[in-house]
Amino acid sequence: MKRYIILITLFLSFFGKAGAQSVTVEATIDSLQILIGQQAKIKLQVSMDAKQKAIFPAFNDTIVSGVEVVDISKPDTTFLNNGKRISVQKVYTVTSFDSALYYLPPMYVDISGKIYKSKALALKVFSIPVDTVHSERFYGQKTIMKTPFVWKDWYGLIACSFFALPLLGLLIYLIIRLGDNKPIIRKVKVEQKLPPHQTALKAMQRIKQEKSWEKGEPKEYYTELTDAIRTYIKDRFGFNALEMTSSEISERLLDFEDKEAIKDLNSLFEMADLVKFARHNPQIDENDANLINAIDFINETKKIDDEDVKDQPTEITIVEKRPLRTKIMLIIGITILSVAIVTSFIYIGFQLYDFFE
Repeated sequence: MKRYIILITLFLSFFGKAGAQSVTVEATIDSLQILIGQQAKIKLQVSMDAKQKAIFPAFNDTIVSGVEVVDISKPDTTFLNNGKRISVQKVYTVTSFDSALYYLPPMYVDISGKIYKSKALALKVFSIPVDTVHSERFYGQKTIMKTPFVWKDWYGLIACSFFALPLLGLLIYLIIRLGDNKPIIRKVKVEQKLPPHQTALKAMQRIKQEKSWEKGEPKEYYTELTDAIRTYIKDRFGFNALEMTSSEISERLLDFEDKEAIKDLNSLFEMADLVKFARHNPQIDENDANLINAIDFINETKKIDDEDVKDQPTEITIVEKRPLRTKIMLIIGITILSVAIVTSFIYIGFQLYDFFE
């Protein structure tokens, strides 16, 4: 029985040591000896399970009296064993201004509520060596060194100068625009509108030149021809012939013209209906005759006054007063540009003063 108790005790002791060894805290210093004012780096590295959390020591100003903390880096974490363990490192930069041999005590790290400590370190700080053999030698003040010319130092000044000059030109332009209170004169192009019969005759001339019936397209030919006639009737007589049937157009035209004037037009509409709806293929002379009938109808029904209509001007001149909104925008633009230019010249002045001082 005692033998089993001893074995269990050894087993628990072994695993207890293994658990205790799962966390390691190690502190190293990169230089054991430094001169006054030089710096040394203390690396504190902790190796532990990935589930554990470490709280590193936080120093305010000094580690010990005479050794000052200059900087503390952020923790640097490295994953080990497929993410099961981690290694966390933190760097403390220290310096000293008193020559002595300093004892740096162990650093304590809190890992998941348990305190672990590193080994102690030492730091030797030497004073700057003095030439005591030739103490009679004194060296005077060094002469002022002339700063070498570097283009990089002038980039800002050159860029600001190139930026300020266009702004100055724009400012002058806006001031001139503000002072010039003349009205705005602009020219507007006017589309010349022809009388209805001239527009219709131009369409007839185009249809005649295309000769779409010779290409085996009589339906397209009669569609264009009747559309041109319908448009002419709408503009000439004032009713919407584009939305009316051929018979409706003929009835309405009787109110304006005699039967003789629209007789040939009815023949044209009848032939167009046959071609478009009955797939009739007219002869060439019939196509020519219908085109002539359309032209005759236009010439017989056109207004005589339209012949004397004078050509309208192709463009007109409009004179407008400068709006108040434009003046306000000019004043705001002048103010913003003035501030930007003054700021640029102040910056250029300071840069030149610092250079020649």
